Amino acid sequence: MEIKVRQNNSVVILDLAGRIDVNSANLVEIAGQLVHDGYSDILCNLEEVDFIDYMGTSVIVIAYKEIINNRGRMKFCNVPAHIRNIFCIAGLDRVIEMLSSEDQALNSFKEDKAIEEIKSMQLRRRFKRLPIDIKIELKSKDARNPVCLKLDVLNLSAVGVFIFGCNKFRLGDLVILKMKLPPKRQELELEAKVVWIPDKQVQPHSYPGIGVEFVELSSEIQAELAEFVERNTSLSPSE
Repeated sequence: MEIKVRQNNSVVILDLAGRIDVNSANLVEIAGQLVHDGYSDILCNLEEVDFIDYMGTSVIVIAYKEIINNRGRMKFCNVPAHIRNIFCIAGLDRVIEMLSSEDQALNSFKEDKAIEEIKSMQLRRRFKRLPIDIKIELKSKDARNPVCLKLDVLNLSAVGVFIFGCNKFRLGDLVILKMKLPPKRQELELEAKVVWIPDKQVQPHSYPGIGVEFVELSSEIQAELAEFVERNTSLSPSE
């Protein structure tokens, strides 16, 4: 199988051609490399694929899992009828998203991001934000770039925090933060993603700093954070 790689804005398009079979491990290798390089939106164009067998469907599944398990998206377009039938027999039509054209697929990626942003905004509005001054330890989740700092949290909610005193991260970076909430002082270790960086000229009082949103947060921990914020907000003097 031949694979040509091209890009449309943030979406990487893989043009597949020929046979997808036991000799198509290059798709898995490319998927792994894209994840390593930080790409999350992958579109497979199957217009020139003329054959797929059982091992070929396994290759598709492995590549798909590689992207999905790293919080990415993989979609398929221009799937020939005979390939689509094999996907249906294998039950893949209930898992993967198949679009009729490349334009439709690219638009679906945009729609997904718009929906995610709306859901994120709605989620943030559900929870109160508490002004607070506590110390935290922050480091990159990427072991190849270990950054560990002692920083100040200026406000906290059940979905994220604003951290002051840090300018070493970029939007989209995954971080691990450790903090202790009074009075129990039990240490929480939370994974988060950088979603906001204040502009030095526009927001000088917030610079340097980062806003992070918690990811992979259990319902129990989120409830604990929400209860802490609610309890301390009610104790704060009214403005």
